[in-house]
Amino acid sequence: MDFDFDRQPDRRTVPGEKWGRYAGRDVLPLWVADMDFTAPPAVLEALRERLDHGIFGYTDAWPSLTEAVITGLARDHAWQVEAEWLVWLPGVVTGFNLACRAVGQPGDSVFTATPIYPPFLSAPDNCERRLITAPLVEGPTRWEWDRQATEQALAGDTRLFMLCSPHNPVGRVFDQEELQWLADLAQGRDLVVCSDEIHCGLVLDEDKPHVPLAALNPEIARRSITLMAPSKTWNIPALYCAFAIIPDAGLRARYRRAMRGIVPHVNVLGLVATEAAYRDGGAWRSALLDYLRGNRERVMEAVAAMPGLRTNRPEATYLAWLDCRDSGLADPAAFFEAAGVGLSDGRPFGLPGFLRLNFGCPRATLDDALGRMQRALATR
Repeated sequence: MDFDFDRQPDRRTVPGEKWGRYAGRDVLPLWVADMDFTAPPAVLEALRERLDHGIFGYTDAWPSLTEAVITGLARDHAWQVEAEWLVWLPGVVTGFNLACRAVGQPGDSVFTATPIYPPFLSAPDNCERRLITAPLVEGPTRWEWDRQATEQALAGDTRLFMLCSPHNPVGRVFDQEELQWLADLAQGRDLVVCSDEIHCGLVLDEDKPHVPLAALNPEIARRSITLMAPSKTWNIPALYCAFAIIPDAGLRARYRRAMRGIVPHVNVLGLVATEAAYRDGGAWRSALLDYLRGNRERVMEAVAAMPGLRTNRPEATYLAWLDCRDSGLADPAAFFEAAGVGLSDGRPFGLPGFLRLNFGCPRATLDDALGRMQRALATR
């Protein structure tokens, strides 16, 4: 089946965060992590059928939905999960805030590595916990763990390790050896790991499959909260449906207690879309990944020709993490916005001097944006 990823729906005609930020301005938005592609036909058809029914009463996840997710995880990631492990949520950000609330006590510390998706950095304080961090380090071809710095940063009161895998923004797919080191560290320090794996369906390097941390062995599974959602892979973020996978019954009970009174039921249309995506969205996802690989090559080639900018090839996601520190730009995000390209500033991720570029868009949009960036640097 052919899918048209070159078509650019006019997102300026409907309310939306991505394009609405620059309403009335000639700025191409390559910032927030949603794609400019219509959702898969199978998802749209399932939503139409549910809309035609016309009644939207309260509901929980139903058996065929649960089975679609379980089958999808086994098919795509060789991970066999049980139905009772699933905890349905309105979003992954909700999920890791709940982890901060459910693990440890007020005043305890929570660890994450920077740069990182900004809500990781605010979640501990939201839950009366203390944030501690250590930096990832940039190697010759990829970002890596600074293992000594990570181990030294962990405090005696650290109870929770917040992981992003595949990583946003650096695009890493952590390999088996790295994941085993993390699992051993969690075991040795008696940590719970909350692993945000929302980008697990967007691995671009076919020789680097995503391995869920909790799938390594029963020991790390017992101390893990894995967060997943169809929102990034099938581009349905505002349908607000995600889930936690928590194998340990005691940890799962604490997590559910933390939800009481503050976490609403999941949107019924999000549940419908999730079932369709996991059950029938495989062909669309395969075509999407091929398209994103082509976009990645465009980004790599263009950035290599931009003076003072460089980037590592992302192994997953549709996000490129651009190092602008040698460019001489005092404020790279403002500079490129003035040139007509909206990018995410690295400062909220914990690393000034960097930008995050979203290449999940039609090639005409991407080529236009990259051309604007190149011309701006050449004529400043």
